[in-house]
Amino acid sequence: MPLLYRLTADAVVILHAGYVSYVLIGQLLILVGILCRWSWIRNPWFRWTHLAAILIVVVESLLEITCPLTTLEQYLRRESGTTAYQGDFVGNWVHELLFFDFTPDVFTAIYTAFGLVVLATFLLVPPRRRRT
Repeated sequence: MPLLYRLTADAVVILHAGYVSYVLIGQLLILVGILCRWSWIRNPWFRWTHLAAILIVVVESLLEITCPLTTLEQYLRRESGTTAYQGDFVGNWVHELLFFDFTPDVFTAIYTAFGLVVLATFLLVPPRRRRT
């Protein structure tokens, strides 16, 4: 059973990295897409989910709520009997890419600033409206 918990914890870290990637790479693609006049960057589903993803992070940070994915990963690691990231190559490296040693205030400032960039981009280059 400890192996199952450890593998599930690694899967949660990979999911977490995917979430972060969606927010960061999504914004980069939107900015490049504006310059290159890519029409797909105005897809309402993409733009609304992208905005929602960063707003969730900003609200959690402002309310000092620990990310549920982080909480779940920590629980699974404890249940597996490990807290260190030894032995699991993918889980270890994805974890190292996600977590930095900054104070919570620094993270809140970074998340909020990035959220404002996403919001500004959303308002300046809005998603296309549905055709009726």
